[in-house]
Amino acid sequence: YEAIKQQYRPEVPKYFNFASDVLDRWTEVEKEGKKPKNPALWWVNGDGEEVRWSFEELGVLSRKVANVLSDACSLQCGDRVLLILPRIPEWWLVNVACMRTGTVLIPGTQQLTAKDILYRLQKSKAKCIITDDSVAPAVDSVEAECQSLKFKLLVSERHREGWLNFSDLLKNAPSEHQCATTKCQDPMAIYFTSGSTGSPKMTEHSHSSYGVGLTVSGRYWLDLTSSDIFWNTSDTGWAKAAWSSVFSAWIQGACVFVHKMPQFNPNVVFESLSRFPITVFCSAPTAYRMFVQHKLSSYTFKSLRHCVSAGEPINPGVMAEWKVQTGLDIHEGYGQTETVLICGNFKGMKIKPGSMGKPSPGYDVKIIDENSNILPPGKEGDIAIRVKPTRSLFLFTCYTDDPEKTEATMRGDFYVTGDRGFTDEDGYFWFVGRADDVINSAGYRIGPFEVESALTEHPAVMEAAVVGSPDPIRGEAVKAFVVLTSDYVSRDPEKMIKELQDHVKKVTAPYKYPRKMEFVQQLPKTVSGKIRRNELRQKEWRR
Repeated sequence: YEAIKQQYRPEVPKYFNFASDVLDRWTEVEKEGKKPKNPALWWVNGDGEEVRWSFEELGVLSRKVANVLSDACSLQCGDRVLLILPRIPEWWLVNVACMRTGTVLIPGTQQLTAKDILYRLQKSKAKCIITDDSVAPAVDSVEAECQSLKFKLLVSERHREGWLNFSDLLKNAPSEHQCATTKCQDPMAIYFTSGSTGSPKMTEHSHSSYGVGLTVSGRYWLDLTSSDIFWNTSDTGWAKAAWSSVFSAWIQGACVFVHKMPQFNPNVVFESLSRFPITVFCSAPTAYRMFVQHKLSSYTFKSLRHCVSAGEPINPGVMAEWKVQTGLDIHEGYGQTETVLICGNFKGMKIKPGSMGKPSPGYDVKIIDENSNILPPGKEGDIAIRVKPTRSLFLFTCYTDDPEKTEATMRGDFYVTGDRGFTDEDGYFWFVGRADDVINSAGYRIGPFEVESALTEHPAVMEAAVVGSPDPIRGEAVKAFVVLTSDYVSRDPEKMIKELQDHVKKVTAPYKYPRKMEFVQQLPKTVSGKIRRNELRQKEWRR
């Protein structure tokens, strides 16, 4: 880790474009025969269809798409494009084509409703939307209220009235295209935050923030080289898809593996890890929790050497069980839509289960109090990144059109993440919870993650979410919403509650045990799979 900190000295040129400066460079390396034969993109759909593109093929096709955007859609540098597609190769082509044209990409998930799409189109003033048959009707239902929307591109074999057909235009587009000259701080993409608290904000990133800043993820956290085949299971609407399925992997010249997988299916994951030579794997903690419920002994992941997790804290019990079944550690990482990797368990570091690891060498990360004082080890405070006197170029530029919310993230010399945590004597960071998720019960401050971790160590618990519930004596009482595993669903609820409460008292400090408990079939989640504790909390307070 100390060596990584010494080595990491990123250079950010005045002008930078990921398509021309990184992807086209790998095309040259490929042509010179100095790179392993791995494709740049390897896509499978589970029904026998496969797409394998070299960096050269990715370059040719993305230039054609760039011409579609520039010519058929008359888009200029700085115009905004809303992209809502599942895990299909065209999603990657549009990502690269937007870089080539200098247009600003706004990814969205397939799970967005018509109301969500309307909010995004109106708020972003996007001129163009690119989507498929499943989302097109929702777009048509709100189009009349979107004054800025001029072009609708349909990725489909079918045609639809009022839409341009992406495939037809791609076939006829020329393959020569002059890449836009973009400055490193020009806007490259806008990500709507997952809104675990409040309405989603437009988080603007420059060409360098992800394009250069995610070098630290690709090289040191994911441990990728140009020989690797890397599978990240993120939904295409989440910034994590950009982190890992575009920038981190291709900075290192690694192959991005993609399984279309419309519905998440652990068995499909196990079969793919067995069948394909995937060397590095990334998935969300929720997915790993599902994985360890299965017996993996019937599968052999012969190529897999490195596993990572991000999005939410991962329970130590899940990490231990995954290691027992696969022999591999899970290297947890922590970041936000607004940042690149903030903390990570980097390759070669000692892993402390439950810890986010140590700060990324790209940031100066501290735990601070409400007056911006740096707190000593063991003291809980706000996780913050120093931005004065010099602001890192690897942070978001701003919340678009919202200077007040942008300014509200600042405190003294720091950008405040909105997450609470503490450090230990060895410099490892530990996550407590979102600042507004922390429960204040009878003078005790209780982080939901500790209680959730304790609950999920019990074999009866598939998932749990913990929030503060109004209590006349304590102010707030700890309440747990629990999804039971199939073997325990039919048990007596009162006995089950008592058993789980006793279990938590044994595993963690007794004052943290959930005095209230409710069994539910599922937990409310953001489109990126994070638990919406604020929704559960509001429900409790309304009661």
